[in-house]
Order: sequence, then structure tokens, then C-alpha cells
Amino acid sequence: MLTDYHVHLRPDELEATAELYFTSAGAERYREAAQAAGISELGVSEHVHRFSQALTIWDHPYWREYAHDDLFGYCAFVREETDLRLGLEVDFIPGREDRIANLIERCELDYAIGSVHFLGDRAVDDADYDVWQSGRSPEQIWRRYFETLAEAARSGLFDILAHPDLVKIWGDPRRRPEGDLRRYYEPAVEAIVEAGIAVEVSTAGLRKPIAEVYPSPSFLALCLEGSAPVALSSDAHVPGQVGYAYDQALELLDSLGVGELATFSRRQRTLVPIGGEGA
Repeated sequence: MLTDYHVHLRPDELEATAELYFTSAGAERYREAAQAAGISELGVSEHVHRFSQALTIWDHPYWREYAHDDLFGYCAFVREETDLRLGLEVDFIPGREDRIANLIERCELDYAIGSVHFLGDRAVDDADYDVWQSGRSPEQIWRRYFETLAEAARSGLFDILAHPDLVKIWGDPRRRPEGDLRRYYEPAVEAIVEAGIAVEVSTAGLRKPIAEVYPSPSFLALCLEGSAPVALSSDAHVPGQVGYAYDQALELLDSLGVGELATFSRRQRTLVPIGGEGA
């Protein structure tokens, strides 16, 4: 059984409104793409910052620019007009755990995806709020990124930890510390194992400058040593990206001895064999 849980029904552009993209026809295009890719368990997980309710969590300028749609309208649409699993991708904002929990609990999700895009008020993957222009060294940025990822894992807020080494996205040697990167991974891996959260293996990195699966094989291997479950996703923003380059992800999983994927329903996790039958 193959899954794709980290899927967005629209592109990231501001003009990609809920009215245009949260439609039965739009959802059906994703379902058709999933079927063509051999994916039987498809879920959608829109970015929380696209919804007005997100401003109760964090009043950042980037979020203010994008937070226009109604979160509960999105949840009702997925539940009532599609057969997709209902998820939400939520940025982990340290110090706002109670606010995040309150919002997630009101959504009655199948799963919550936690992600780290921002370190303080600067982003690791957005040039307009570029943390790489902050004057901090790659060593400082990587250390803080994985410390924040560890906090997200330990928060207990999420079922899946998204693109766990997103900090590598630009593939620029000047933004990458020298030496064995496992020294940065280890605090996050320890937290992931302790929390029992599922680690996302995402093919989205293959579409980015880094041109690699998230996370790196060495990061994933450390997680697997601690028996962390795996969730497989593409981070698609258009139907044609559903199941993107899954052959490469499956090859990686097979090389590391992964034979099961995590599936979710109403925040309950089940492990299903890759290629096996699932609910």
C-alpha cells in the first residue's frame, strides 16, 4: 500500500484561493493522479498560514499576507465532499504550543503534520524572510533548526514530522556546515524516537535545488535505529506532483529495510505493509 499524505490542493501563490481550488472537481483530479500512481491512501494537508484562524497562533507579516481563508470551511469541504483523509500542515512556533493545540483539536483531523520553516521570524526556505541573510553562520542555523525540530517532535502536537531536513533545501555548500552532519541530526532524532512521531520521507526535495529526498539517508537511518515509523509523501501542490519520484523514495526505503508505512484515521496510526492491502 502506498500513501501520499502531504498534499496541497492548491499552489502556494496568494491568488490560489479556496474558492478556486477547494472544489469537488479539483479534489477528483488529485484522486485520479493518485490512482494512476498506485497510491491508495491520499490525504490533503493545507498550510495553516493560509487560514485566518492561524493569526491566533502567530501574527507574522508572512502569515498576515496569506491568512484569508476559513479553516473550518476547508475541513468541512474535505469531510463532506471528498473521500480524502483530512490533514493540516502546521508550522511549529515555539512558545505557542497551547494555541496550536487548541486550533488542531477543533479541526477533528485524521492527522496533523508538523513542520519547521521559520527560526524566529526568519525562514530557512523563503528568500523574502531569509535566515541566511541574518549574519548567523551555517553551523548556528543548522543547530537551531534541528533543535527546533526536536521541540516540535516532543511537543506531542503532531502525528507526522514533515521534510525533516528542510534546512538543506538550497543545496549551496556555503549554507552547509562542514563535516559529519549527524552531529546536528542527533538531538532531533532522539526527540523523534522518544515521542514516537512518524518521520516523513518526502520526494519534494527532488524538485528543489538540493535535488535529494527529505530526509538524508543518514538521518533516516538514525531514526530507523530507534524504530521510528515512516510516512511517505510528495508535498504535491498540483495533481501532477502526486506520488512524484516515488521510485527513488521506495528504493531508499528498501535499502534501509523499511517494509511498512504509517497510515492515519482520526489521529490513530496503523502500520501497513508497503505493497500490501490497507483500509
